[in-house]
Amino acid sequence: MSIISLHSVLLVVAVAHLVMASVMALFARHKVQYLSITWVVGIFGVAVTCVIPFAPLIETTRPAMLHPGTLMGLMGFTFLQSMYPLGVSMPGYLQWKRMWKYALPVIILTVLYLFFTMVGMTSPNYYTWQELGDAFFTLDMFLRAAMLGVSVYYVVNILRLPRTMLRQPHVPGYLRIYTTFLGFTSCLYLWVILKFTVPLFEVWVVLFTSANVYMCMRALETLALSLPQPTIKPVEQVPDFDSTVAIEEDKEEDFNEANLRRFECLEYWMQHHRDDWKDYTFGRDQLCAGAGINRHLALQCVRSQGYNNIHEYINAYRVAELQRMISHGEVLGIRDCLDAGFGTLKTARCNFERVTGKSLDEVVANKLDA
Repeated sequence: MSIISLHSVLLVVAVAHLVMASVMALFARHKVQYLSITWVVGIFGVAVTCVIPFAPLIETTRPAMLHPGTLMGLMGFTFLQSMYPLGVSMPGYLQWKRMWKYALPVIILTVLYLFFTMVGMTSPNYYTWQELGDAFFTLDMFLRAAMLGVSVYYVVNILRLPRTMLRQPHVPGYLRIYTTFLGFTSCLYLWVILKFTVPLFEVWVVLFTSANVYMCMRALETLALSLPQPTIKPVEQVPDFDSTVAIEEDKEEDFNEANLRRFECLEYWMQHHRDDWKDYTFGRDQLCAGAGINRHLALQCVRSQGYNNIHEYINAYRVAELQRMISHGEVLGIRDCLDAGFGTLKTARCNFERVTGKSLDEVVANKLDA
């Protein structure tokens, strides 16, 4: 049963990393910041895929303490983990020359161990600390200790990443959370190398994968926020649309056409009732009551046009009104931005930056200085 469990865990982890790499590769074509994470997640996926055939061997033989195979894996994983989080926000960190220099200890120790093994160096298994102590002065143990030391060096760098990122104001907060959790998983992997058990190994693999999934999801969220928002199109005439009749006709008519007609009703109402939604207490219920469309159908039609929910749709009009007020000189101070219908300045700032990609305070300051 444990072999099936290990197989299943490794298979899910490999698929997850390969899917993440494929998705990130599409975005990396448009934003170079995602190139490093694409490569590294892809390497993790391929590495775990290569481990899957050895699952029965791992389960039956139970790798000994400081096994050379697990040590090489530890070096590779900790090296990649310690250098790629910064690649999302600071791609200059991943210059080829610096990357190869940083990876040099891994390459040298791996080549040396393989070379000495090929020329006859024995690699016995050690299961107790006493056995490790007795073989401490052998070449085999010296190389293993060196690999462990290099891995600890990379783990220390991982643990330093959150503090390093605090000095970079433009680094997203989620990267600091991610690197903190990454340091915890790296320490857990060190314990796996020293005292290997299949359940502990599975726990580490799941935690490691969860951290990478979190990283990719937040990175994609950042990219999604920069996508263009739906545009507001003027609707001059009252749409010829009876919402009560349309509900019954949806089964026969084109579904998308019905949503478009409902959306035109919302657009007409919003464009001709400015004073209503400029009141910060105005919300979803008032819009649905005014337009004569129930909440479910209203949400359905605004989502069909690219809005996440009705509140986002209403705030899009408030942002457009705020832009008009700024351009016409009606905003003489930051608090005047509340006249566009926002309840708080925090809400105004967040929505303005999400829609326009610019800081509200900077736009207002530049307009006042002009």
